[in-house]
Amino acid sequence: MLNEPVTNVKGVGEKLATDLESMDIYTVEDLLFHFPSRYDVFEIKPLNELIHEDKVTIEGKVLNEPRLSFYGRNRSRLVFNVEVDHVVVQAVMFNRSFAKKHIKMGDLITLTGKWDAHRLQITVNHYKKGSADQQAEIQPIYSIKGEIKMGRLKKVIYNAIKEYDLQVTELLPETYLILYKLPGRMDAVKTLHYPENRQTLKHARRRFVYEEFLIFQLRMQLLKKWHREATEGNAQHYDPESLKLFINSFPFTLTAAQTKSLNQILADMKSPYRMNRLLQGDVGSGKTAVAAIALYASLTAGKQGALMVPTEILAEQHYQSLSELFKDRANVVLLTGSVKGKKRNEILKEIEEHQIDIVIGTHALIQKDVFFHDLGFAIIDEQHRFGVEQRRILRDKGLHPDVLFMTATPIPRTLAITTFGDMDVSIIDELPSGRKKVETYWAKENMFERILSFIGKRITDGEQAYVICPLIEESDKLDIQNAVDLFHQLQEYYPSDIQIGLLHGRLETSEKDKIMKAFVQNEIQVLVSTTVIEVGVNVPNATTMVIYDAERFGLSQLHQLRGRVGRGEKQSYCILIAEPKGDIGKERMKIMTETSDGFELAEQDLKLRGPGDFFGKKQSGLPDFKVADMVHDYRALETARKDAEEIVENNLLNDPSFQQLKYFLQTQGHFDSKLD
Repeated sequence: MLNEPVTNVKGVGEKLATDLESMDIYTVEDLLFHFPSRYDVFEIKPLNELIHEDKVTIEGKVLNEPRLSFYGRNRSRLVFNVEVDHVVVQAVMFNRSFAKKHIKMGDLITLTGKWDAHRLQITVNHYKKGSADQQAEIQPIYSIKGEIKMGRLKKVIYNAIKEYDLQVTELLPETYLILYKLPGRMDAVKTLHYPENRQTLKHARRRFVYEEFLIFQLRMQLLKKWHREATEGNAQHYDPESLKLFINSFPFTLTAAQTKSLNQILADMKSPYRMNRLLQGDVGSGKTAVAAIALYASLTAGKQGALMVPTEILAEQHYQSLSELFKDRANVVLLTGSVKGKKRNEILKEIEEHQIDIVIGTHALIQKDVFFHDLGFAIIDEQHRFGVEQRRILRDKGLHPDVLFMTATPIPRTLAITTFGDMDVSIIDELPSGRKKVETYWAKENMFERILSFIGKRITDGEQAYVICPLIEESDKLDIQNAVDLFHQLQEYYPSDIQIGLLHGRLETSEKDKIMKAFVQNEIQVLVSTTVIEVGVNVPNATTMVIYDAERFGLSQLHQLRGRVGRGEKQSYCILIAEPKGDIGKERMKIMTETSDGFELAEQDLKLRGPGDFFGKKQSGLPDFKVADMVHDYRALETARKDAEEIVENNLLNDPSFQQLKYFLQTQGHFDSKLD
């Protein structure tokens, strides 16, 4: 019955139903589970404890008939005095002309609003006749869209609960409810909409935090299990001797962390199950070398390999570096959106006929007309930038290719558990020896000339520099330096023999590639850029990274940008130009100057900014929890993961006490018949 259309709820007509659809509310269940986004707690305090400009609640006696005045079109102001703690307080209400009829002299009234301690005045946004409850009143606040009014939404939610509350089925086995002291599902739904007090609200929230995490972790664990069981006969019988010779041909020795990760990947390739592994490594840790060895191993097993990256610049750079590593051992080809017409058709034909061993490209690799002869190994770099569906399409390109996901974004443990819970994880947490730490400084804008002079000295020594800014062109909303202005400014500042380049997202791909190549070849000494250079680009001669308006970036993004320098033997520098307004911004700058460990920075970033901003875009694959918060509720996340592992391992979903949970997973479109 909860799947009935929302129009079955009393008070929901066609117009309201259309508005509710914009909030993804289509059924009765959607309406019941549209929980408040926050709660206002109205707690009465004595006047002498109220803080100027805070939101407060006061209770008092109305001393005069309210005075109503109109101004502008349909705008009104209602003013009356209230006696609170033997002090006269002026109450002001805007655009509430109807309240004049309700509020009478002598009434006891409870008012909530913004407090002006200097004028002894409250600007009211909520009032209630009579005394406040003994306990603090808790007012649910819902996120709403379009023309829907809060009061109307609350009314139809009330009607839905009244009519359908008994249809809310319990998903969790009773043993779990007892073990974790959780309220039942139906009671928890009611409490989230109508909390009696803070204690019951806390427990109702705790219940749904656990439920959401458990369901998500069950999906992860089941996926992990099926990835392993989905394929048989997928073992890649690579040639260890050829592999050894290939590794020995490298101009460097692998670090212990690289070797450990490589051994885990090779063990997956040997196994009869399909690899589903995430390779995490900080900027400059040498993931590409590990990826190249794994691709070569697959090649010696008679298979083809593919490497998918998010940008054409990165694809080209990988193509160049892998071509140098493989030399004549493999036929490597580049396939991006820029490759068109006859040339593209020839490449597609050669891929299908196995004349090509390794294909490097962007999302062009997952177009429908790309067919591999025998794809054995697929690598997806900076994988959080590709949606889950894009990753699946590439994975399905071969018969059963092993898949390695790579990221240079150090992912905090809580996010890794949540986002990549269905994968095995390898971590390269050690930088190659001889790498000098990038010296990082925080500077104010008034030091810009000194910074330009510093860059000039580096260029005189034959080095290069990046200057990064967050926007391409001027924004009315944000007072931040933009790339185009900065480019002209630097052209004026430096002599004409110093070449300045400008790189941003609006340039054509061919133009970006041309500029980037010129920078790689030191034909451009200073590259002014937006964050298009953030991922993977390798210019060992670039030793200085200046980041304008650094407070606009997250710690992880700043760390990624800093990782573009320090890739050669010379000492490198990162200068953050920032004027952060708040304490959090100042704290972030301080952390950046003190910490070079990407994983530690990622944890700090998560605490300061929250998970929603960590990867930036929705396509990150982060689950959209209604109640749970991965950072705040990380202990519940750990508990849910442990429980989900136990449920899947011991096949408990077939136990009668898990019947509703199993049914829920099936009906929500997760795993349907696979659960039988």
